[in-house]
Order: sequence, then C-alpha cells, then structure tokens
Amino acid sequence: MSPTLAQRADALAAALDAAGDRLPSTVTDAPRALLTRVRERAGLSAEHTVVALAGATGSGKSSLLNALAGADLAGTGVRRPTTSHPSAVVVGSPPGGGDPGPLLDWLEVARRHAVAAGPGLPAGLVLLDLPDHDSVVVEHRERADRLVARADLLVWVVDPQKYADAALHEGYLRGLAGRDDVVVLVLNQADRLGPAERDAVLADLARLAAADGLPRARVLAASARTGDGVDALRDLVRVAAERRESTTRRFGADLRAAAREVADACGTTASRRPRAVVADGLVDALAAAAGVPTVVDAVRRSAVRRAGAHIGWPPVRWL
Repeated sequence: MSPTLAQRADALAAALDAAGDRLPSTVTDAPRALLTRVRERAGLSAEHTVVALAGATGSGKSSLLNALAGADLAGTGVRRPTTSHPSAVVVGSPPGGGDPGPLLDWLEVARRHAVAAGPGLPAGLVLLDLPDHDSVVVEHRERADRLVARADLLVWVVDPQKYADAALHEGYLRGLAGRDDVVVLVLNQADRLGPAERDAVLADLARLAAADGLPRARVLAASARTGDGVDALRDLVRVAAERRESTTRRFGADLRAAAREVADACGTTASRRPRAVVADGLVDALAAAAGVPTVVDAVRRSAVRRAGAHIGWPPVRWL
C-alpha cells in the first residue's frame, strides 16, 4: 500500500528537520511552504474538488467557465485583463456535507456563485476563474500563482495564437512536471481553425507538454462560443469531482517532487555520498516521502525467495 498524504508530509518534515541548517534556505523554504499548504488543505473540506481554469489574457477562461456552468457567471469583455480577481462557482451540496466557506476563505476567493448540481456538474465541484497569469498587473499574477499552487485540478486554457508562449511553458508547465494526472490543456477558440489546423495545433500542444514533463496530460479542443468540446471537458471535470482523488494526487506529486529536490541538494547519488552528519535519518525520511520503502521491501522479499530457490539446503528448498 502506498503511503498516505499525511505519511508523505510527515516524512518530508522529518527530512527537513534532520537536515537542520545544513541546507540553505533556498532549498528548504519551498518544501516547508508546501508542507504548510498540504496540512492546511487536509484540514478543509474533503468533499469538495477545486478545479482552476488558468490561462493568458484573451484565452477565454471566463467564457469557458460560463459554458461549463451553463450560466453567465464570470464577467467577460473586450477590456484586458478582464479577470482581475478570482471568482468561484460552487456546485450544490455534496452528499457528505462539508462547508465550502472555509475552503474558499483559504483560497482567498471572495466572489462566489452557487449553482444547483446537475447531470454534468456534480455536487462538491468548485470551479475557479483565475486572473491572467501574463497580466501586466503584478497583483493579478500573484493571485493567479497562489491559486495555481492550491488548486486540486488545473485546467490550462490556451488559444491558437499563444499556446506555445514561453510564459506558460517555462513559467508554469515545466514546474508541474510529473503532475500529469491533475493537468488538463484545453485549446479554446478551436472554431477559428479548420479541422486539419486544429489537429496540427493539438499535436504540437501535446508535444510541448511532453517536453515540459507532462507526457500524459490530457489535451483537448473546445470552443466556448460554439459549445464544441465543452461536454468532453465537463465530463472530465465531473469524473474528477466524483472520484475525489485530485487533492491527494496533486499534493502527493508535489511532495514527491519536493523530496527529490531536497535529496538532490544533499548529493545522494551513487558517486557522491551524503555527509554522515546529514545521513542520520535524512535519507530514510526522504525515501519515505517519495514512497520508496514499499518498493524496496517488495524487492527484498523477492530476492530472498529467489536466492533460497537456487542455493538453499535441498529439503528446505523443496518445501
């Protein structure tokens, strides 16, 4: 059985404590901030799944959110950036209860809309419309960055003109490498392209995502204006909300990545042994954070069985 999210967080915290001040703050600050986020999220409603629609100026995030919700809830317009503050659409009340208020307070989302659950939108779903990540206003970018780090499932909305923009790939997607399960790339405004052009852009977008470390990220085309592809995206979001696994997958991947970064900073490679003073518990804790002990134990048992079959005392070996 793989380690739980709490076990991973405890193991990473033990590793950071074992390292003490031997690692620079540039290495430990981000993991410690992550641990705070994980523990704060764990104390909030587990019945709600937070799906964030992120993207650049003019990509159509707000229009796509309105199409998903089936109502004109998020403001749209020609003035850019349109979304200066995040807004949330809270769908129904989940069967297990759970007040979304504290969760939205933690996300720092003041603009909230409540809609009834339906066949396409299950209760417990929280849709966020994020500010533009490439906004010229620093505060807008900071709000978007904070929510990107806290959302359970990230839907990146791109358009045919800027889908390959370095601000997206270098600034965000590469930092999400290994989180394929909780990253979706949506080519919005696909109605502006012919069928051949759309397929070519989708293929190139998938290629860029693989180069960013997201080879299994889901890529699809949609049009908020015509409705094409909206049902497919709604189904994907619905499944994520009904399974309620996105939170664990998102933060579990974050913890594994942080554990690897700390381990790399310790020099735990075959050619570079860690200092003895750091090795006392640090390596074990990092391995636990990354889920290594389960694999190691399975390999050990398998090796013992094979060795006994080959060189054991014949009567015992036969038994």
